[in-house]
Amino acid sequence: MSQEIKRVNSSGSSETADSRWSWLCRLGGAAALVTVVMIPIQIIAFIVWPPPTTVADYFAIFQNNKLIGLVNLDLLILVDNVLGIALYLALYVALRRVSESFMAIATAFGLIAITLVFASNTSFHMLALSDQYAAATTDAQRAMLLAAGQAMLAIYNGTAFHVNYILGGIALLIISIVMLRSTVFSKATAYVGILANIIAFGLYVPTIGVFVSIFSVVFLWIWYILISRRLLQLGRLVSKTLPQQSG
Repeated sequence: MSQEIKRVNSSGSSETADSRWSWLCRLGGAAALVTVVMIPIQIIAFIVWPPPTTVADYFAIFQNNKLIGLVNLDLLILVDNVLGIALYLALYVALRRVSESFMAIATAFGLIAITLVFASNTSFHMLALSDQYAAATTDAQRAMLLAAGQAMLAIYNGTAFHVNYILGGIALLIISIVMLRSTVFSKATAYVGILANIIAFGLYVPTIGVFVSIFSVVFLWIWYILISRRLLQLGRLVSKTLPQQSG
């Protein structure tokens, strides 16, 4: 991206090429900024409304407050992952000249991970089951719906979730390592990204894994702040180098 900016004004074609990506850098930066805001909201929501441990409790929460039920089942994380599409594409544009092959792999892994988030999330399935459970008139119907809810929770914490977690972590780790070789992002940004995503794999440490992965969110939050600021700067730099169009 820095090389592209330097070449702006050297020819009409290069100006056009740069202008195609300025909006994507700004969109990616804005997406990262929204995620920065949403991370503490998610943490507060989980502290105030901790996720229940049984299907019946999930159904009760949905009947009491549907929004809280959806948040308990990662509604905000679904929003984060929609934003992540723009962020991955913006990072690819910003870093592709450093290592196009590694950035292509990282972007592919990241987009696959996002797809798996939606495949594994069963929040709206649970909402529908809770409504059916509330309307059930026999113990047999309620037992069947509780079993269906248990199956949904198994999917929610199953293979797709873990593949998403691993691929997403690898994608962000590759991106952070590519940042080390670039002049687009600072070394500090790269090291924070590497640290955040290595710690995130602590999820698989026995007994304390969940707490280790939660700790990684602190570094990930800082990383999002840094890349948001830089992507927004890049978007403005490219725009400023474009010639003014006469009316």
